[in-house]
Amino acid sequence: MRHKKAGRQFGRDTSSRRAMLRNLTANLITHERIETTDAKAKELRRVAERLITKATRLGKVAYTAQSELSAADKARRLHAERLVSSYVPRFGVKADGTKVDVVEKVMLDLSKRFEGRPGGYTRIIKLGNRRGDNAPMVYIEFIDAAQVTDKQAPEEPAAAVTAEPTSAASASAESASTASSGETASNE
Repeated sequence: MRHKKAGRQFGRDTSSRRAMLRNLTANLITHERIETTDAKAKELRRVAERLITKATRLGKVAYTAQSELSAADKARRLHAERLVSSYVPRFGVKADGTKVDVVEKVMLDLSKRFEGRPGGYTRIIKLGNRRGDNAPMVYIEFIDAAQVTDKQAPEEPAAAVTAEPTSAASASAESASTASSGETASNE
């Protein structure tokens, strides 16, 4: 029995599971939205929100310039930075190849964005099942991220496509009527 044993095992040993969650957390912070399985996203939410909470508990100290901080505030900020950096890798790489300092982004950007919020910094959006193994797939993203759009059916071109066939149909009907009237004129 697994009484009082919280957290998912994922069929991995401790070091592999910890490495997986560290990398997922760094990718979530770097890209602000990632696609993963439902179980991994639910476990990732626990980890990522704890790291962001460490930064938001500092308040304005987290994103104020170092020169404006007192010695005690500098020490508090350094401690929080070290706690965050002890879990996630220092740098992440975006899709375009730019390097992102993950710890700095948590301290400066995310702590400022979620300053007055008591928790719940992420949302999970269900996508459906994966084709290969039928695993439930989800997007996990920060709550202030832009809404997910469907990759196959973008909204803008769909509206334009519905408008064009009506005008195209009327244009083809006009050309057919002129063509048929031209044929009858040539036959007479």
